[in-house]
Amino acid sequence: MTNLVPITEFDIIYISYDEPNADENFNDLLEKCPWAQRSHGVWGSDAAHKAAAALSETDRFITVDADNIVDEDFFNLELDMDRIGSSDVISWAGRNEINGLVYGNGGIKCWPVHVVNNMRTHEAAPEADKRAQVDFCWNINYVQMNNAYCQVMNNGSPLQAWRAGFREGVKMGLENGDVVNPKQLKNIHKNNYKRMLSWMTVGADADNGIWAVYGARLGCHMTNIERTSWDWKNVRDFDWLTNYFNTEVFPQFESETGTLCPRTGMRWDEEKVKAESVRLGVDLIAELDLEIADFDAQQSKFFKAVYHNPARVAPMAREEEVRNEVGQ
Repeated sequence: MTNLVPITEFDIIYISYDEPNADENFNDLLEKCPWAQRSHGVWGSDAAHKAAAALSETDRFITVDADNIVDEDFFNLELDMDRIGSSDVISWAGRNEINGLVYGNGGIKCWPVHVVNNMRTHEAAPEADKRAQVDFCWNINYVQMNNAYCQVMNNGSPLQAWRAGFREGVKMGLENGDVVNPKQLKNIHKNNYKRMLSWMTVGADADNGIWAVYGARLGCHMTNIERTSWDWKNVRDFDWLTNYFNTEVFPQFESETGTLCPRTGMRWDEEKVKAESVRLGVDLIAELDLEIADFDAQQSKFFKAVYHNPARVAPMAREEEVRNEVGQ
């Protein structure tokens, strides 16, 4: 007999920080899952997950990021816990609103409380542990599920979209959690490499999508071409990213008569953002030989229409099985 446990048996914790769409997304979650709890405003990814674990009264809990809209069908799932190790983190992919990519970024997770309490990642990572500086995935035992049950809406403002792109422009280019020799960038995990290219190309059709494309190119450029101009580990610090955007990025493009963000009231010159994105793209192609392009809205729609997400090897696959399958 299998040990099938309904999703509804686990506490569900919504984690928010400063997302402009956090309140509306939480209200949407409450309509589908009235027992969901919210942890808000905790700085640092490690600390935020520990705060969520502290709210849980079950041995495992499910996290929903604040930029997520969860599909109703998720709450009808059952998990075969006989196939899940006591320290395994269950991961469902998310569908990204900006570029249509479907992978673990922003997806729903099911965490054992003891794993969260014992992990030391991001801001809590020891300096010597390169794998844990900016992500969970290198040190956590993930079990990857094939289905996606949320839409990742990280384009609610120019800052949110830029930050999403910038972070993936940095993180998708890492290997085992660390920067690589730029000449070896094409030799990283092949799926991550393709995702990095997509972030730097697709999104002109989405609200604030050009900010994500520009952000991804800037993150990759600063990490792999400029390199010494900044500490790449700051990509884990949302306060640093917000300050950098407000002081170094947005003032270049601010315009009293430009494109309006209805959530924030910010206005910017969209053509200037596009031009700077193109300039970075020229550099990235010349210096790193990246296969990126300057897609317009129709071309971005085309990509999303034909993009097929590769299956995660099996309905329930461990991270090491996925890496072996793709030849890492």
